[in-house]
Amino acid sequence: MAHPLDIAIVGTRGIPANYGGFETFAQELSVRLAGKGHRVTVYGRSHYIPDGTKSYRGVRIRRLPALRTKYLETVSHTGLSTLDLIFRSFDIVLFCNAANAFLTWIPRLRGMKVAINVDGIERLRDKWSRLGKEFYRFNELLATWFPNRIVTDAQVIQDYYRVRYGVETLFVPYGAPAEKVESTGVLDELGVKPMEYLLYVSRLEPENNAHRVIEGYLRSGVSQPLVLVGDAPYGEEYIERLRALAGGKNILMPGSIYGVGYRELLSHCICYLHGCEVGGTHPALLEAMGAGALVISNQTPENREVIAETGFLCSFEDVEELSTRIAQVVGGSEKLSRFREKAQERVRSCYSWDQVTDRYEELFYELAC
Repeated sequence: MAHPLDIAIVGTRGIPANYGGFETFAQELSVRLAGKGHRVTVYGRSHYIPDGTKSYRGVRIRRLPALRTKYLETVSHTGLSTLDLIFRSFDIVLFCNAANAFLTWIPRLRGMKVAINVDGIERLRDKWSRLGKEFYRFNELLATWFPNRIVTDAQVIQDYYRVRYGVETLFVPYGAPAEKVESTGVLDELGVKPMEYLLYVSRLEPENNAHRVIEGYLRSGVSQPLVLVGDAPYGEEYIERLRALAGGKNILMPGSIYGVGYRELLSHCICYLHGCEVGGTHPALLEAMGAGALVISNQTPENREVIAETGFLCSFEDVEELSTRIAQVVGGSEKLSRFREKAQERVRSCYSWDQVTDRYEELFYELAC
């Protein structure tokens, strides 16, 4: 058996995961790598990780502070993490988020091998200023220079780096469990019943189209409630806009829900609405498919790649088309059960966390040689 590696994962909010896709990725990957005998450390932001947390399911945790501002939180924490890790002895450092590419040369000075998961094309997000978008554009370029290897989580993003920069990346998707949760505790708390509500889960930012989901839902005329799950740091103005749209109209906005409650909502919804238009492979979409949800997704190339023939695609920019699709799917949901089974099977065969971990382990051994 090959010798165990010392691996650091930096650039996320940390684990246990209580926010978004990168955090879920860091948790699922690190725990599995530790289970294979590797020594894994995940760096996390001290305001996300409880005081005194030093390990999680066999993974070491390093809590470090960050500048809590919209534009500096990620890079300030990753910068501090990078300075910390160069005084330690890691074989492999995995950076998450293309914004951190400008730091990836530093561990290499100490002989460490470096990979970066760039995620999607972050500069397309509306939340960033012009300067922020240019920063991301520049870091896309740096990601092709500084690390030993770039990882992309969608073939569409792999094609983007190949065409734009002439660089071959390693495609490794995210994963998800392929199982339905039978319990209904969070449904009882929210006052909804199994198979009698629609579900949307995402970070509440404009390019994830929660506003269009609300508009399409209201126009569809369906009677079942819409549960809109999510939050966003520094997004108070947009969230207030959503609350104004949703107010008193059979729409629930409980904020963020994690863990078993999140899985319960995915497992028992009539359909899951996925509005994201920026990014690579979205973990929430995979998790919905793995839970056997009937998916209506925004028809981006990345979403089409994931869903294939297991769900329904439409333009979320066209609210009329979205409302029509919602009414059709809700009205015929019992007849569409085969799509739920197909979605679970696709996750099981193409998006298993164990398969994802094996591919990262292969990459790390390749870099370490």
